[in-house]
Amino acid sequence: AAAMEAAPVPDGQYTAVVYGLIGGGRCGEAVSLLSRELQKSCRSRGGLSLLGYCHYQLQDFAAAAECYEQLVALHPELDAYRLYQAQALYKAGLYAEALRAASPLLDLPAYQGRALRLQAAVRYAQGDLPAAKSLVEEALAAAAATADGGPAAAEDPSERADAEINLGCLLYRQGRHEEASGKFAGAMQVLGYRPELSYNMALCCYAAKQYAPALKHISDIIERGIHQHPELSVGMTTEGIDVRSVGNTLLLHRTALVEAFNLKAAIEYQLHNLKAAQEALTDMPPRAEEELDPVTLHNQALMNMDSQPTEGFEKLQFLLLQNPCPPETFGNLLLLYCKHQYYDLAADVLAENAHLTYKLLTPYLYNFLDAIITCQTAPEEAFHKLDDSAGTLTEQLRKLTKQVQEARQNWDDEAVKKAVNEYDETLDKYIPVLMAQAKIYWDMKNYTMVEKIFRKSVEFCNEHEVWKLNVAHVLFMQENKYKEAISFYEPIVKKHYDNILHVSAIVLANLCVSYILTSQNEDAEELMRKIEKGEEQLSYDNPDKNIYHLCIVNLVIGTLYCVKGNYDFGISRVIKSLEPYNKKLSTDTWYYAKRCFLSLLENMSKHMIMLRDSVIQECVQFLKQCELYGRNIPAVIEQPLEEKRMHSGKNTVTYEARLLRALMYKIVGWTA
Repeated sequence: AAAMEAAPVPDGQYTAVVYGLIGGGRCGEAVSLLSRELQKSCRSRGGLSLLGYCHYQLQDFAAAAECYEQLVALHPELDAYRLYQAQALYKAGLYAEALRAASPLLDLPAYQGRALRLQAAVRYAQGDLPAAKSLVEEALAAAAATADGGPAAAEDPSERADAEINLGCLLYRQGRHEEASGKFAGAMQVLGYRPELSYNMALCCYAAKQYAPALKHISDIIERGIHQHPELSVGMTTEGIDVRSVGNTLLLHRTALVEAFNLKAAIEYQLHNLKAAQEALTDMPPRAEEELDPVTLHNQALMNMDSQPTEGFEKLQFLLLQNPCPPETFGNLLLLYCKHQYYDLAADVLAENAHLTYKLLTPYLYNFLDAIITCQTAPEEAFHKLDDSAGTLTEQLRKLTKQVQEARQNWDDEAVKKAVNEYDETLDKYIPVLMAQAKIYWDMKNYTMVEKIFRKSVEFCNEHEVWKLNVAHVLFMQENKYKEAISFYEPIVKKHYDNILHVSAIVLANLCVSYILTSQNEDAEELMRKIEKGEEQLSYDNPDKNIYHLCIVNLVIGTLYCVKGNYDFGISRVIKSLEPYNKKLSTDTWYYAKRCFLSLLENMSKHMIMLRDSVIQECVQFLKQCELYGRNIPAVIEQPLEEKRMHSGKNTVTYEARLLRALMYKIVGWTA
């Protein structure tokens, strides 16, 4: 059926209806009405002006700029339209056009200050900070000259505050976060509370890693937004309430709610609170996906990458083609490609976007990515590249260690704080380089060399959690250093002993195995009892949550006995670990279990072992249960960008369990 036409406006009421729609925040309907009317009278100044205003309110800045361009052509004597056109072009990201549109206003005293500030904003957005600073200072000088010599005899305080805000933005980009925050606070004293200024101060705190005060500013923005604008439906999506999009209105922009929730998500993400980060994104006022701003889209991709990798890659790839896009997009997409082992794609993106490499990647990040990609074809060359980076970073760490010591001797707390922060930042760069070097030898199963690499870095990393964990793993893998592995695993576990399930299941499993292999069976049993109690408590608090810690510990212990040739005990342990199947059977647990069964079947087919009939019967019953409960469980988690997908009927635990059962019948000579 044809779309229904909007109801005709009665004669003499057109203006009242349009203003009523705009006043009621229904700018979309006003656009439809005005567009229809302008088809009859395309040169109507009032119609074009209102249409431009509505498009601007709806944040359709390109359309608003077109309206104002027509008005400039129709009424060149009205300079305000030229300013509005330049502002809309700037908001649309059309920076060169915005500069051209604002240029004639520089010769008009009434518009000079605003034109200079607009040009400064454009230069700032383009990353030309010296030009932006020069224009801001010129605007300040022009305002001061007007105040001294003009008839008004006094400078407008809001003009001065606006200039201070611009200076604050420049200071922020220069890394002078405390000074920048002071500028924003000063402007707020003049202008009163402004959500965007509170957000700017939160951003300064975030950049300085002062997360508590940043969250305080964010909380103020959110509380005011909820109180003053309940119609924006803050938090409704997180609570599961189906609400319609609030759209991209100027009202939403003025509340700074979207920016605040994005920053809150970033802080929680940095603090490794992934669930809280995801909730911050769903708490923001609801909008359709096509209405989302680039920063929200980027954060959604990043924070849901574990559960929705395909969608995440699609969003980041889309953003990279947009202008402007968040500057972090390029580096994050490359890092995620490498994390998911799409090294060819990472190399292609680097080659296709050479112009972004120098603009958006630091030398450190570029060298790191280059080495990781090189590693796939020339591991030795990659190791040397990483070694060069590691050498540079260790030199910086030694210098910073010396600076910390000197500052402490001089009782200079501020210098100590600064040097310690710089040391931590440099160490955070060093650890990934070190781990990438270690991974080259880990993949070759040369664990002695991995240990040697870690021992070289003990001077800087001995307190770093990631380093300690990986040292524990490499000692464990050498099979003759279980006592040393225990000395690294134990502190990790004891640190979280009261919340034992916060420890990775594989760490608990490896510690249990290390205890068993060093005849510390009582310690292993005590740890397993602790895990069991933790799981019981969590099941009581959250009955629907599946917990796999004890299951994986038992699977690893079962695997150990299978490796040692004791299949009777090992396979029984594996089978018991997956009970009850509706709670314990998953892609990960099935992976461990099927490896043991494949090893068992291989040795049986070679007549290297014999199993009692009762054990074989137990295996058959186990595989039948896996068939029953594994219909909707993928046997393998496919790579998100894999072009050739697995057959959906074959990629299930049910299919693989049935296959293993058929193999078992064949080997033992049974019939189903």
